Amino acid sequence: MENVDIRLLREIADLETTPQGAYNIRKNGELASRNTTANIDIVSKTDKSGIDIYVKAGTKHQSVHIPVIITQTGLDELVYNDFHIGPDCDVDIVAGCGIHNEGSQETKHDGVHTFYIGENSKVQYVEKHYGEGEGTGERVMNPQTVVYLEKGASLQMETTQLRGVDSKQMAESEMDVILAGEGASGRVISRSVAQDPSQQIFYPRMIGDAAGFGHVQCDSILMGQAKIQSIPALTANHPDAQLIHEAAI
Repeated sequence: MENVDIRLLREIADLETTPQGAYNIRKNGELASRNTTANIDIVSKTDKSGIDIYVKAGTKHQSVHIPVIITQTGLDELVYNDFHIGPDCDVDIVAGCGIHNEGSQETKHDGVHTFYIGENSKVQYVEKHYGEGEGTGERVMNPQTVVYLEKGASLQMETTQLRGVDSKQMAESEMDVILAGEGASGRVISRSVAQDPSQQIFYPRMIGDAAGFGHVQCDSILMGQAKIQSIPALTANHPDAQLIHEAAI
């Protein structure tokens, strides 16, 4: 790999070398390298761009890395990645996108990740975004994550925007957490730092459709002439839905 590739992978996935276990590395819209294991299979989609990741029931303490790196200016791609997690699993998934843009054209990566998590499974999901390059073209990323949880399943998701994403330094995030099953719980914690001349808007929405507990916490630090809007929303559609929000800038 080239030095810029190694740097991008280090920033978004903490990788210095080829990862252990299952992985799928995408570069400039194409498959760069892939490895599967006995318990984790990765298959390219045939009807659209993206992959399906299948984790067998009972898989414990294994990981999947699916980073995306882009060094081609002017590339615009939309990728669909679906995760099929069997019951009684405990796995780590590391995603993320790094863009190095030296040109004058906009470089853009949109990713739609959908999780189907089986009963009593635990998934830890990390997604980081990073941009760099001396070019005048923008570095744009618009990720979307959809999660379906079976009974007893949980997802711990950590998403981070590091720096250099979009030359306008505008970050807008929306999140809907729907507590649809009795006893369901959800917690959203947002921590951010806005520096000149960036702007951040965050819309975390907690919806209680059944008896359960939801908590939204937004903590932000504002520096210089940057701007931050934190707009949490709670919707209770059940008398035993307990919903709380806190926001501080």
